Formats: sequence, structure tokens, C-alpha cells
Amino acid sequence: MASPAFADRPDPLAGDPQALRPLTTELVAAVLGTRGYVVVADGDGDLVGRWDDSLIWFLRQGGQGELLQVRTLTAATFDIEHVPALYAFCNGWNHERFWPKAFVHVDDDGRAQVCGEVITDLERGVTPHQLDRLLDCGITAGCQLAAAVGQLPGRTPG
Repeated sequence: MASPAFADRPDPLAGDPQALRPLTTELVAAVLGTRGYVVVADGDGDLVGRWDDSLIWFLRQGGQGELLQVRTLTAATFDIEHVPALYAFCNGWNHERFWPKAFVHVDDDGRAQVCGEVITDLERGVTPHQLDRLLDCGITAGCQLAAAVGQLPGRTPG
């Protein structure tokens, strides 16, 4: 079932399932919708959804919007004095795993959070099945990161 925001547009999943298609926000929304995931467009038109207490964005980057970025913002926050330990956690995570790449974000209020991202270059296009697998990878890996961050000492639950 199409999201109301996309209901008046052609079905991005129609046609040859093996044909490469350009990466579009509509295609991402349609593929997520086939899994029953609820996402909404934020003020910038980027798709975002909630998995447990974490937020996951589905962004198109690059000059032509050809880069798919699945970015997880984990729910737990930390006081600024925990940043060195968070850096160590992220370095260890990135050394042991391919996805998602973890990093520390400190907001203007001095609260720190761990983020993760999976980025894929889809300049030549993508089939819906390939996109489904990439999105699943980004979501699953982001949720694994969020669970690990949720076990760190010093966290404030999200």
C-alpha cells in the first residue's frame, strides 16, 4: 500500500523487476513499504523511521542523489565527559565490523550520541530486490549498533 505522500504518483515497483532503476526517494519509500515499515518525509524531504527508540534516515547523497545513506541515530545520550569512551567504542566497532560505520555526534547542548551509517553508490541504478537487501542491511546493522550502544555505561536512555 502506498504512502499517502506517494499515492498520486506511478508505482515505482511496477515494470521489469530485473531492470535497473535510478535511486529515488519514491523507490526507497515503496521498497520500505513492501516490508510494512512506516517512514515519513522530514522537513527536507528525507525519509525517516523509528526502530525501537532509534531513528533511521534514508538519505540520497551525491551530485545526482545516487548515493544511498542509511543513517542511524541511536537513542541513548551521554554527557560530554563520556566522549573519549564513545570514541573508543566506535573505533572498536569499526575495527570489528563493516557496517554500520559508527561515529560520535555532539549536539549544541553538549549531549553525545553514537550514529551509524551504511553508504552505497548506486550511480548505475538498482533493482527493487537489490535495494531491499541494502535497506535491510542498513536497518539491521543500525539496530545492532543501537543495541550495543544501549549497553554502554553512562548512557541516558532515549
